[in-house]
Amino acid sequence: MKTALLTLSLVLIISCKKETRPDPQKTETSNDSMSVKSNPDAVSDDSIKSVEDIKKEYALLSSLLASKKLDSSSFTYFCNEREGEVVLYKQNGKIRMVKDFYSEHSHFSSSTQYFIKDDQVFFIFQDETLWNFDGGTPEKPETKDDITEKRMYILNNKPVQCLEKTYSVRSKGNNQDPGKIASRETKCDISGLMKNYQSIIRTKDKKGEMGCL
Repeated sequence: MKTALLTLSLVLIISCKKETRPDPQKTETSNDSMSVKSNPDAVSDDSIKSVEDIKKEYALLSSLLASKKLDSSSFTYFCNEREGEVVLYKQNGKIRMVKDFYSEHSHFSSSTQYFIKDDQVFFIFQDETLWNFDGGTPEKPETKDDITEKRMYILNNKPVQCLEKTYSVRSKGNNQDPGKIASRETKCDISGLMKNYQSIIRTKDKKGEMGCL
């Protein structure tokens, strides 16, 4: 009788242990789920290797800029007839975008944006505007803005694709939607723009107004 009771007790103990033992596969799945949820905005550190990679990184950075999730600092400069402002946008202390805007001779302005990852420029967007009087009267003059947009895709400090779009915007009359105007592929030289970018980086910690970059 004692032997039968002892055997029954051992069977119950073994059965309980089997029921309470955790499933290793379920535990791993649970840990993975927690990891994903704790990093919903995790960004891949993969390097940029193609135009498609550039477009994806540009979209990500544009979203951060639009939602004002980047820190910023700025300085102004005056060089001959050129008066401008530089704004630097940072993420976790690293520069992600630089905007250089200036006006010159009253009728011309330029805005150049450098998009950056791992201290390397991967995309440049440049918008140049030349405006002139376009009819009207001295009391109510009409104007026309001639605008040139340039998009430069960059890998290893060299342009791999360059697009250009030109259009005009008049103060009076119907204007074409710039978003519906097709860009044309062109050849481009970014050496001057990159030289300007390096000058900005060298002076990025200066305060107030300065002379030529």
